[in-house]
Amino acid sequence: MKSSKAFIGIISAAVVGAVIGMLVAPEDGDNTRKKLKKKTNDLASELLDALEKSKAKAMDQVDALKSKGESYAHRSEKVVEDLKAAKSDVGAL
Repeated sequence: MKSSKAFIGIISAAVVGAVIGMLVAPEDGDNTRKKLKKKTNDLASELLDALEKSKAKAMDQVDALKSKGESYAHRSEKVVEDLKAAKSDVGAL
């Protein structure tokens, strides 16, 4: 959670820095707007890529946890079956 906030902060700071830099640059307004648009699109693309990677990583973690949970459920079912069988054996004595 902290790393995602830090990442968003870094991206935000980069965007703000780029905007300020372009606005105070001694260039024609059309050129400045074109550069600003390109830079914004590039940063948005990078952010989307990072979000997709984070989503994929999260889904991998979900799959791993699901698999682990299913393994625990299977083992607990086996223990219950073993206990029932042991109870039957003791009751037969």
